[in-house]
Amino acid sequence: MKLVSFTVGEKESFGALVDETVYDLSQASGSSTLAEFIGSDGFKNREELVQRAEHYPASEVEFLAPIPKPEKIVCSVRNYMDHHNEAIAAGLQRELSEFPPIFLRTWRSQVAHDKPIIRPRASETLDWEGELAVIIGEGGRDIPVDSAMNHVAGYSCYNDASIREFQFHAKQIAAGKNFESTGGFGPWMITNEELDLTQPIRVETRLNGEVVQTGDTSQMIFSVPELINYASTIFELVPGDVIITGTPAGVGFSRKPPRYMKAGDIVEVEIEGVGTLRNPVEDQK
Repeated sequence: MKLVSFTVGEKESFGALVDETVYDLSQASGSSTLAEFIGSDGFKNREELVQRAEHYPASEVEFLAPIPKPEKIVCSVRNYMDHHNEAIAAGLQRELSEFPPIFLRTWRSQVAHDKPIIRPRASETLDWEGELAVIIGEGGRDIPVDSAMNHVAGYSCYNDASIREFQFHAKQIAAGKNFESTGGFGPWMITNEELDLTQPIRVETRLNGEVVQTGDTSQMIFSVPELINYASTIFELVPGDVIITGTPAGVGFSRKPPRYMKAGDIVEVEIEGVGTLRNPVEDQK
């Protein structure tokens, strides 16, 4: 099932997208947000709730990021072997870590499907990173690897876009990852039964229709269960938390010469079995 957060008129809500119809699940479920819903008993009865939900044509609603204000957006650094190798080839001296390198994004750095990613005045080095997003449904602390997938509510597409100049100011990269309205997220989340992560899942990024990244999840250095386990060791995961799992090779800074996004570009992230996230690029006004 595809689940979305959206606005219709003055109302902000969430629901299920079935064909070209959005079924509003807020009243039927008693939950006020999608994050609250996926952590509730109603999530298990979502098919039944759709049958009695108010609905709208999809053309009449405006999609938000699937989880508009996650408590935590946990991002994995250099988690694809081919991307790790291209970073080294580009001159970055990085050794493989024994533990998953992570950083946090803020929710204000996110933008929804079809909304513009903003290139800030501060730098022209806006780079793309297509990634699989994992959305937590059942929270917990110290979650074992072998049961971690039981805590996943679903998946989405993410463009963990980076301001490379700021990312490389210091060894900690969060400065380049948190500019406002740079991280595309959406267009929806698919529920956990829709994707089999035991098989390689293709991740592709296109810039103005040109494929600039292509890879699959078999390149991951740390698996989704390992990322969940590690993150939950540090802090309690809660429903609606988002884990961004890393990007394959093909980013702009590693090219010779480097290539970055600019105003007027269209960037798309397509993940097999999940969907396609599309964002135009605009300059900061």
